[in-house]
Amino acid sequence: MNRTTHAGRIAAAIAIATAILVAAPVISIIALALQPAPDVWRHLIDYVLPATVLDTALLLAGVGALSLAMGTGTAWLISLHEFRGRGILLWLVPLPLAIPTYLAAYVYVDLFEPLGLIHRTLALWLPMQDAVRALPILRSLPGAVFVIALVLYPYVYLSARPMFQLQSAEFAEAAKTLGAGRWTTFWRISLPMARPALAVGVALVSLETLNDIGASEYLGVRTLTVSVFTTWLNRGSLAGAAQLSCFMLAIVAGLIAIERYGRRNVTTEFSAESPRLTQRTKLSGIKGGCAFAACLLPVCLGFLVPLLYLAHQSFRRGLFANLDTALWRDAFNSVAFASLATLTALLLGFATILAWRWRPNALRFMAMNIAQTGYTLPGLVLALGLLAPVLAIDNALNTLAEWLGRSPPGLIVIGSGAAVVIAYVIRFLAVPTGFIKAGFERIPRDYDDSARAVGAGQTTTMRLIHLPLLRPAMLGAAIVVFVDCLKELPATLLLRPLNVETLATSIYQYASRGSFEEGALAALLIVAASIGPVAWLTRFSDIPSGPA
Repeated sequence: MNRTTHAGRIAAAIAIATAILVAAPVISIIALALQPAPDVWRHLIDYVLPATVLDTALLLAGVGALSLAMGTGTAWLISLHEFRGRGILLWLVPLPLAIPTYLAAYVYVDLFEPLGLIHRTLALWLPMQDAVRALPILRSLPGAVFVIALVLYPYVYLSARPMFQLQSAEFAEAAKTLGAGRWTTFWRISLPMARPALAVGVALVSLETLNDIGASEYLGVRTLTVSVFTTWLNRGSLAGAAQLSCFMLAIVAGLIAIERYGRRNVTTEFSAESPRLTQRTKLSGIKGGCAFAACLLPVCLGFLVPLLYLAHQSFRRGLFANLDTALWRDAFNSVAFASLATLTALLLGFATILAWRWRPNALRFMAMNIAQTGYTLPGLVLALGLLAPVLAIDNALNTLAEWLGRSPPGLIVIGSGAAVVIAYVIRFLAVPTGFIKAGFERIPRDYDDSARAVGAGQTTTMRLIHLPLLRPAMLGAAIVVFVDCLKELPATLLLRPLNVETLATSIYQYASRGSFEEGALAALLIVAASIGPVAWLTRFSDIPSGPA
């Protein structure tokens, strides 16, 4: 029987406070949305919403379909086939995740605009006007689908790979016995069994697409996210923006429902009689070369092209030789915000899961699940939802100061950047809670019982057993959260203090002024910081195939 100790009560209180923190923006948005905004809605219904809803739906469908094709294809080829170069692809294929969507959009527009590198190259063989007509129009919905899918498809790849690798050999052997070829086996066996993972991957891609504002705005696609942004800032209507945000939250709920539906009635357990894994099929010659090229192409377009372009612009403009002091300032702000958010998220995530581990009950289970929902909130919606609670805290502090006879301190939370850190914590708290929960599931409860039998309390057990065994999970969570914070644009853009820029917002400002190349080094720093963590996440991703 679990006895609640002082440490247990503290962990439970932190877990409940964390759930309230994550739920607060949603409650705030609903409260704001209840305020009337008839003038704004007349304008939105007549001129904005029909095109915006259609563009958002088409963008989500297009990015989801293209990411599904690229992610599933690369995962299937690498997981179930053996060919020359496969080993290096294990590390390369996920690397487009290191490129934020807005950076990919800025790079490709610069490359394909008139007088850009691609245009100048085509002009060597074609007349100038013919070269312009040959350029694809990236500032369009198809262009946005192409660019965003190039950097988000690894979500599908990383979700699908374990499912392809862990498929039992008996299914493929039965299909082969019945005369099914490789493609038939893929469509009838491998793909349906991977459906749960594919649903998760596509849901993550869709959530990231809905969260995006930099790429969509720059490429001229008026998504709901962009409409919330313009309704809030350009028309000055918080209520209208909140009502649009509620509509976005309904879409998020729909995406989650689709993901759950995609995983319905599917089991991925091994056969007890034949636990052998499917043997990888060897591809050589032209088939092996085509498989390698098919997997390498998305990497080249989604990672190598942006990386080389940013490095080229940084050297060409002398950004390495003449480091701007503003770059160091922006980098410091980025690292400071990301570090504080990472540490806070780790502590809150650990306390939330620890409270459930020590004494499971309905309240703590609910707190744990609420704490993991922040990732579903688009950054812009999260910023809007945080605005009222943060201002309420600042006003309360000013009122308290006046009551104590002191001068009001002003906007402490917003002015100090604390609001940015809070937004990061809420949005990415799902990462440490997920990692730590998975880590705890690998620690047998017998360890806790043995420690209790020798007289060790919960705090001692946590310090001597749990924390050492959870170190890999917590390190992985810290790396992922830190990099995600560095790349986050919408929430940072709207909640940062006046005259404070991060690397992400600095790049956005350069692109808004039409001089993205001047921010190439800042963009390169974000990419460089993201490469290591993405590679770290894939270091143990390969599982030996079954015996021949």
